[in-house]
Amino acid sequence: MRKDIEFKTEDGVTLKGWHYTPDGAEGPVPTVVMAHGFSGVKELYLDNYAEVFADAGIGAIVYDHRNLGESEGEPRLEIDPIQQIQGYRDAITFAEGLPEVDQDRIGIWGSSYSGGHVLVVGATDSRVKCVVSQVPVTSGSRMIGKLVRADLVGPMQEQFNEDRRARYAGADPAMIPVVTDDPMGAAALGTPESWDFLVNVVGDRTPTWKNECTLRSVEMFMEYEPGAWIGQISPTPLMMIVGNKDYLTQTDVELDDFSRAREPKKLVMLDGGHFDPYVNLFEQSSGAARDWFVEHLSYEGRNA
Repeated sequence: MRKDIEFKTEDGVTLKGWHYTPDGAEGPVPTVVMAHGFSGVKELYLDNYAEVFADAGIGAIVYDHRNLGESEGEPRLEIDPIQQIQGYRDAITFAEGLPEVDQDRIGIWGSSYSGGHVLVVGATDSRVKCVVSQVPVTSGSRMIGKLVRADLVGPMQEQFNEDRRARYAGADPAMIPVVTDDPMGAAALGTPESWDFLVNVVGDRTPTWKNECTLRSVEMFMEYEPGAWIGQISPTPLMMIVGNKDYLTQTDVELDDFSRAREPKKLVMLDGGHFDPYVNLFEQSSGAARDWFVEHLSYEGRNA
């Protein structure tokens, strides 16, 4: 069963989403808190994951990050990883107060940018009992370093500086496309697979998604290093789902950071790229996450 929800962040911003509960559930159930990656909104296949979890007896809180989708927040289309991490923690607090949620059995799931967020939340919030991080951003600097030509880094940083000066003087934040089909065009996620997925594959599925974000969002992305927290997630169980052809968040970077995680942990390798888990490899990605949550959140799994 799915119903619309909304809840407040600590600073008063309303976040909107869905609450999934297993059909026929009696009493509180284990629940997973979920949000999407860079610029992503909940309609971008998160409903499919939540349904798989619900069929296995696991509830889900699915929501749009602040400034994106149906959630409130200004400036619109600003993607601030620190605020999004806090959003996860606010969503956990909201979930704790719901009668359908067992507050002692809360897990978190994140993909891409939010795959990095759940590493931080899993390392710092003791209420989290299980983590699934799918095709995560683990190092913004290493990812951008592989995607952006060295001779373009200096001009890009000067754009950041000009934007900061303009904002200080009262101007609106500069904007940049999230994806582009122009090989020489500027975009936050400047890979052909990003354009193909978000424009051609997703299509009309996500009417609230906008192909734009603040330039400042890209600067914050470059400074974001969630993989630094991975060694502190233990003893909370961690699963990382990685594509062996992920040219966006970089397979080698993800595997390098996963190697520093402590037990209990599990690595799931998919034969595909960054966006394949949502569609082409959905059964494998969702099934692996489902089984991990059942193993570590359900009473049956814990007693097996």
